[in-house]
Order: sequence, then structure tokens, then C-alpha cells
Amino acid sequence: MPGNRIGRINEEINRELVNLLRSVKDPRVRGMVSITAVDTTADLRYARVYVSVLESEDARGVLQGLRSAAGYLRRELGASLSLRYVPELLFEQDNSIRQGARISKLLRELDKENGNEVQ
Repeated sequence: MPGNRIGRINEEINRELVNLLRSVKDPRVRGMVSITAVDTTADLRYARVYVSVLESEDARGVLQGLRSAAGYLRRELGASLSLRYVPELLFEQDNSIRQGARISKLLRELDKENGNEVQ
């Protein structure tokens, strides 16, 4: 059962961070930024937050902005969640959305070469 609790906590942290991203005033955190997943350790000390950025050239700046705003985000999480420990937020880039779009594009090109039109 503890795994289920961690899963619920991950979902709550994800939901709250999505709402809090709008309030981050760091100019580096701009554009299409998505939180794809949150992975919290069993002792709730650390939460690895996977972030996807649409423009790959902005990704490094967005991650730096989020890392500098981690204290603010952690404080706001503590105010909105009822946890004994609010985990330290570790932001990492997630390329899964971009890789999925690339694979989809390659598949469409392959279908065009074979004479099949897929939309």
C-alpha cells in the first residue's frame, strides 16, 4: 500500500506545480513548459520533477529558472499540501514529448513514401 500513497502524492505535487508555474516570475520560465511526471522518494525528502519544453533551445534557461525558483515552489507546495515533509524539488529535462513528435513525423513520411496518406 505505501506505493499507492507515493503515487497519490506524486499526482498532487504534479497538479500543484502545474498551477504554480503560472506564478513564477523568472523571465527564463516562458514558452510552452509542461510538467510530465513527478517521482518522489519513499521518505518524501526529494521529488524529481520531469519538465518538457517545446523549444529545445530554451530548455536550459527554463531549467535554470525553475531551479532558482525551487525554494518558492517548495514553500507554496508546503502551504497547499498537508505533508510532514515537503520534498526538495529536483528539476530534470524530459524529452519524451519531442521524441514522440519526431517518431510521429517519421512515420507520416514513411506512409507518404508508401503511398498511404495518414492524417
